[in-house]
Amino acid sequence: MKSQEFKMPSFGVGPIYVIICLFLTIAGIYLYIKGYLSMGEINKGKIFFILLGILLILFGLYLWVQAVIVQKINKNVKENKLITTGVYSMVRNPVYSAFIFIFTGVLLFTENYFLLILPFIFWAFLTILMKNTEEKWLKNEFGKEYEIYLKEVNRVIPCIRRKSN
Repeated sequence: MKSQEFKMPSFGVGPIYVIICLFLTIAGIYLYIKGYLSMGEINKGKIFFILLGILLILFGLYLWVQAVIVQKINKNVKENKLITTGVYSMVRNPVYSAFIFIFTGVLLFTENYFLLILPFIFWAFLTILMKNTEEKWLKNEFGKEYEIYLKEVNRVIPCIRRKSN
């Protein structure tokens, strides 16, 4: 079932996704700093948001390191190998998920409820991108093996792998 017609780029939709999410994160922080989002400021529990932000950033870095360095995603993409073990057994797109966690962690530092809308936008944007690009290519490239993987592992939110029947 291997496709010779189309080779997915090594970085997939990653650069587009990360640049747009980075821009939205920076824009949100800019609006916060300029005082346009003052009505969404949190008055109580600020330490919770800061600690959660730190944890999300650290978790995002962990996901990225596991996917890129430990499991050598670039090498496996070039060799047309489907990775379903390690961090890829918990989430299908750990690199993209890493950026969601990192950007969300940074946004939590602003302690602003309005900016907590952005992670949902990041998730929705990634879902749309993945369904219309990489997932179609991977289904064509890896067939039944990828279909089973889709049923067992979440696209964005890490979770313990569930076995399909």
